[in-house]
Amino acid sequence: MRSARLPTGTRLDAAEGKIVTRTRGEEKGGRAGWIEVARRTLRENPATTLLGFEAVSVGLGKAVLKLDVEGKHRQLHGVVHGGILAALADTASAIAAYTKVAPGTAIATVELKINYLEAVPGGSVLAEATVLRAGRNFVVVECELIDSRGKLAAKALMTFGAASGHAMAKRKG
Repeated sequence: MRSARLPTGTRLDAAEGKIVTRTRGEEKGGRAGWIEVARRTLRENPATTLLGFEAVSVGLGKAVLKLDVEGKHRQLHGVVHGGILAALADTASAIAAYTKVAPGTAIATVELKINYLEAVPGGSVLAEATVLRAGRNFVVVECELIDSRGKLAAKALMTFGAASGHAMAKRKG
């Protein structure tokens, strides 16, 4: 599969199966631009809309997302499902990673490791992601999930593949 090259500053569309990244104008807007891109991306993505993720803050190499726990997030034992927590960590980490790559770069999770430390019975969960290293081809991010009691509920480590000027969607034809 060969990926199509995107012009610098192209905004990829999550709703059409592509990754959303900041545009040249949003990059110039700095951190204020990043939070707006994150919020728009979360609104436009059916999965994050369904799960109810909210962008709290985004800065260079950092992102904080929030999840207000609802019944749909719980598993059979009444606590938040581990897959929901993993998705929250992955999403926060991807947003943090995008602040450290060039505009037009598409990223994809190639590895996710998560340790669950405390059950999350309700309230809210903050996912605090920090980029540990951003290289030419990979970005490594750690994410702490903090429950509303202030307890570390989970810790995740992600590696993202970064492809500058490439889209994740398959070419048609």
